[in-house]
Amino acid sequence: MADMSLPKTAKANDRISFGLTLMVLSVLLSPLIDIFAKLAIATVPSAQITAVRFILQVVFILPIVLVRGSLFDLTWRKTALHALRGGLLVVTMLSFITTLKVMEVADAIAIFFVEPIILTILGSIFLKETIGWRRYTACAVGFLGALLVIQPSMQEVGLIALLPIVAAFGLAVFLLVTRMVAQNEDPWSMQFHAGIWGGLFCLVLLWLGEGSGSNVFDPVLPAGNAWLYLLGVGVTATISGVLGVYAYRSAPASVLAPLQYLEIVSATIFGWLVFGHLPDALKWLGISIIIGSGLYIIWRERRVDKTASIAPVSPAI
Repeated sequence: MADMSLPKTAKANDRISFGLTLMVLSVLLSPLIDIFAKLAIATVPSAQITAVRFILQVVFILPIVLVRGSLFDLTWRKTALHALRGGLLVVTMLSFITTLKVMEVADAIAIFFVEPIILTILGSIFLKETIGWRRYTACAVGFLGALLVIQPSMQEVGLIALLPIVAAFGLAVFLLVTRMVAQNEDPWSMQFHAGIWGGLFCLVLLWLGEGSGSNVFDPVLPAGNAWLYLLGVGVTATISGVLGVYAYRSAPASVLAPLQYLEIVSATIFGWLVFGHLPDALKWLGISIIIGSGLYIIWRERRVDKTASIAPVSPAI
């Protein structure tokens, strides 16, 4: 019996290792989306960058959903939820990309990483998930860390430094809605329909903003390297997203979640290589606090889930 179980265990470990590798590649590549977006936003409005990102996502994923036969598996409820997810992604991306016009990539991503903290709080409110004082304390500490990054950034660029918080809130709500859809939905179909609705919403915003002179909503004809930057946004976003999908299909989310914080590291490296920027000591302190509180929340959730699977009553947390 033991001998027969060894190959299964080895195979499971191989899948987890494969998932970890894909996740590392995904989070290391992900900041390139923001690097290309920051380069593009010098001449292209953020709504147009966001629209191109969604359109290219749809183009790249369309053949996959056609082969999988999940393109038209829709109901009115699913359509409404897909539209909601697409709208939330527009809010998230539009807020974050607009920030990049005046903020450095690593600073914006560091503030944005309060998202797991916001998701924890929203889960306790709307999904009635049990959250104890330890995780609430970690959430408060994480927000304190975010303030250490936001405060000097606000002195440098003004209230726009708060937009990564808006983006984090939008993504947290998006993930809550995704939990409702993901129970019986193909992940590729979910990404495809989110891209369709996100692209449609962006095109409407660009149509309404045409001629307004807004550097967020007034579309322009890209020139020179801007085309390459826009293509870079779409290609890197799609590759990173695909790697993430297969990572989560190969390894448990609880194992992969801590790796997300590698994105801050790679964002700092790319930001330094491309723009010559490194966070100062105060921002590094804030980033460290955000990472520490996020990792503690993830660790605590894993411990509670493991205990809950053994004991009939969850302990106070």
